[in-house]
Amino acid sequence: MTFKGYALALSAAAMTVAAGIASAAELGDTSKPIKLAVNEWTGQHVTTHIAGEMLKAAGYDVEYVSAGMMNQFQAIADGDIHATLEIWSSNVSDEYGKKIEEGTVVELGDLELNAREGIAYPAHVAEICPGLPAWEALKDCAMQFATAETLPEGRLVDYPADWGTPGADRMTGLGLPFKAVPAGSEAALIVELRAATERKTPLLITFWQPHWAMSAYDVKFVDLPPGEDACFSDPAWGPNPDAVNDCDFSPSRIFKAAWSGMEETWPAAYEILSNYTLAVEDQQPMMGAVDVDGGKVEEVVAEWMTANEDKWRPVVDAAIN
Repeated sequence: MTFKGYALALSAAAMTVAAGIASAAELGDTSKPIKLAVNEWTGQHVTTHIAGEMLKAAGYDVEYVSAGMMNQFQAIADGDIHATLEIWSSNVSDEYGKKIEEGTVVELGDLELNAREGIAYPAHVAEICPGLPAWEALKDCAMQFATAETLPEGRLVDYPADWGTPGADRMTGLGLPFKAVPAGSEAALIVELRAATERKTPLLITFWQPHWAMSAYDVKFVDLPPGEDACFSDPAWGPNPDAVNDCDFSPSRIFKAAWSGMEETWPAAYEILSNYTLAVEDQQPMMGAVDVDGGKVEEVVAEWMTANEDKWRPVVDAAIN
């Protein structure tokens, strides 16, 4: 069965409907389109297009606006974009906090995806680097991961440069002899995983779930010290007394945010997006339908919406009826 077929057949997962939704809200100014931010990764495209289709079902016009994840918040604060639907707490810019503090951007609650980020490797790499998943094993086998551009250090494929440098930060914090090389894009990360899996070659990579590749390529996470708050501010915490970031990622919260004027302009839309949640079991197969089966996001989402109306329609109906 393809990822797309699995997505449509899935019945156990559910999009959670928030309990106790208040009475119906007004639609507001339906002459203006609601503009939703589209960021750089497939899962976010799926999340955003489901939200957009829900708004359309309520009677709104929707536009999708390409926006960098790290720098989208000024446009939201200015009302040029009205909502963003998949913010990861582990990788959000300082600008977001500033806009929240000044009141030009407001949070819309959690998306409720079960998320994790970390340093990862294809399962076969444990045979190349005995001792994995323990992070200490990487000290002794770094040369197995070395390339011409990283010698004498091992190579870590990090997130694209505009997503930050979380992998590099951990290599420095833990004192591991690895050079972090930014991937060009999410697609480039997948190319690395596919090639290493097919050729049984070494690969260390910064990665995350939910992502279809976690199961398609049997990806494992390195066991790092727990990502506690003190790790990021107190060098004395953790295995390296001289550095911060000597730990795993903090547990990721995935949430939504909007322009502060959205509730007044489109009350029902604000309620819909506030109460919209999405299950990993629903999102991940749709990501596979796009990235593995070659489907278009719009078509994959449309098929899911048709097959799973019971999962999203109650949120829309509660806001407008």
